[in-house]
Amino acid sequence: MAEWTERAELLFKKEGLDKLKNSHVLIVGMGGVGSFAAEFVARAGVGKMTIVDGDVVDITNINRQLPALHSTVGKPKVDIVGDRLMDINPKLELIRIKEFLSPERAYELVTKDYDYVMDCIDSITPKLNLIMSAKRQKVKIISNMGAGGKFEAAKVKVSDIGKTEYCPLAKTIRKRLRKEGISGGVKVVFSSERADETSLKMTDGSNFKKSFYGTNSWMPALFGLHAAEAVVKYLIKK
Repeated sequence: MAEWTERAELLFKKEGLDKLKNSHVLIVGMGGVGSFAAEFVARAGVGKMTIVDGDVVDITNINRQLPALHSTVGKPKVDIVGDRLMDINPKLELIRIKEFLSPERAYELVTKDYDYVMDCIDSITPKLNLIMSAKRQKVKIISNMGAGGKFEAAKVKVSDIGKTEYCPLAKTIRKRLRKEGISGGVKVVFSSERADETSLKMTDGSNFKKSFYGTNSWMPALFGLHAAEAVVKYLIKK
């Protein structure tokens, strides 16, 4: 046992920690949700991770994203988060993929090599295709819905996508999944709080993203925490 995992082993037991060490988790998106999810999963003791992101830190990311500092503006998120994960666990097997996930690439990326997929993308089409790819490959996936435009930490929960409410992103994804014959069986993190519509801003539509809500410092991290909890608990019991 590595000294740094002593407290984890007391809680997870040796069998649980061994399962985590032998697990491979794919995390797509290293923004506000994904960067925190990756850190929580790494600190839990997962032995192999693949992280995917094609973006660089923007100064507007500083209010909510783990890799975002004034000193890191303009640097690739996958590099900053990846270096941090290796500093947490030098023995971590880490694969870094520096690219935006195109809809087509989602079907190439997901394979049965992964024990769990964590969808931390905020663009609808790549998110939809990543979910569909995981479902077709019969790989476990948890997908994060909309954290923007919301304040109340107590209203964040994990549920089947068929049981979500008051989340515009979840509603859109749910409808499009139904068209593909998927009506449920997708675990998601969502908030039942109504989004503040006055905080919505339209974009130029690049990277499959047409708009975004205002965000605070704690909601994206909280989504990442809930997603990490679901993944770690599943891997320990697997």
